[in-house]
Amino acid sequence: MTAAAIQRRTLIVVSAAQILSGFGLAAGITVGALLATQVWDSPAAAGVPAVVMTVGAAGSALVIARISERRGRRAGLGSGYLAGAVGAVGVVVCAHLGTPAGLLAAFLVYGAGSAANLQARFAGADLAPPHRRATAMSVVLMATTLGAVLGPVSARWSGEQVAARGLDPLLGSFVVAAVAYLLGSVVLVTALRPDPLLTARRLGEEATGPGAGDRPTDVRDWRVPVAAGIGLMVVGQGVMVAIMTMTPVHLTAHDHGIGAVGAVIAAHVAAMYVPSPLSGWLVDRWGPAPVGGLSGLVLIASGTVAAAGGASIGPISVALVLLGLGWSLAMVAGSAVLATRTPAALRPRLQGRADALTTLAGASGAGLAGMVVAEAGYATLALGGAALALLAVPLALVVHVRAGTMAAS
Repeated sequence: MTAAAIQRRTLIVVSAAQILSGFGLAAGITVGALLATQVWDSPAAAGVPAVVMTVGAAGSALVIARISERRGRRAGLGSGYLAGAVGAVGVVVCAHLGTPAGLLAAFLVYGAGSAANLQARFAGADLAPPHRRATAMSVVLMATTLGAVLGPVSARWSGEQVAARGLDPLLGSFVVAAVAYLLGSVVLVTALRPDPLLTARRLGEEATGPGAGDRPTDVRDWRVPVAAGIGLMVVGQGVMVAIMTMTPVHLTAHDHGIGAVGAVIAAHVAAMYVPSPLSGWLVDRWGPAPVGGLSGLVLIASGTVAAAGGASIGPISVALVLLGLGWSLAMVAGSAVLATRTPAALRPRLQGRADALTTLAGASGAGLAGMVVAEAGYATLALGGAALALLAVPLALVVHVRAGTMAAS
């Protein structure tokens, strides 16, 4: 089987797993904050699940990257999805039994699923030509759309199903997440053969000689642009998670039902993933720097619209769509720098560290978001996010000045 054929198979298999994992990703987004306010009886607790999940995702990103480095993407990503399924089951059990400490532990493990979902984009780039790596990653990101959009929309239906069996309706989404993450793990473990990362490593050794991928690389060639690329992802994730986490709480506090809230989050998640191929095409055509700068402008517009929208579904929906689009642009631009400027031997490890930093930024954003909204309101949070998004512009300039023309390692 040629490298091109393996690449096509990889994109199909990983995309199928991403569709399934999208359901798991959506559960935490849609009802995690609502479940927390109910369990701890305080709006300030709304950000707790997102904080715990993203801390879990940060740690899991490092573990998944290390497993991938040693045993390939199949083992790394499959383990992450399996852990996500275990965490989802734990959320259902602990919430039903009323054990807050156990619920926190379950959310921590549940975060592994989102770490695997995010890190899967790099599997799409392992065998892609350098000038197509951003597009390949964006195809994997887009595949998350179906599950991530249907998950929030199906929250009412899944809630009715579990309520008929004596469970809190909010737990329906986590039951769906457990099944979806488990199926995603099965798809990867059984069908992602040959492994794209191990194949890319073998082909690299055949072309340049055994051990060539381990030869020292001058860090001055890649350290600064890679740091700036990671910065783009950190800014995009921090702003996105902060505003997204508090939007369901803000809307339900103004008497919007879970159906309307689910529709808004579904539109947001669709905007995160559906435009990903466009983001990838722009990066492959223009380079990551212009797209990174554009992401900052879109995120600024999102925060401004959210602040001005009050509690109206229309403006908030527009703001959340812009929020998702800005995240997509920042994530693909930053990921492209990682996929093309890092040494091949160090790439999985650096990708894991980058995702860990990115998810920690999300944890910080979620944690601060609940306190900001409790003290100063949703509009203040949105404007703060817009101000933070300004950082994307100088980061993009650093990528432009230091990275130059993107080249394969």
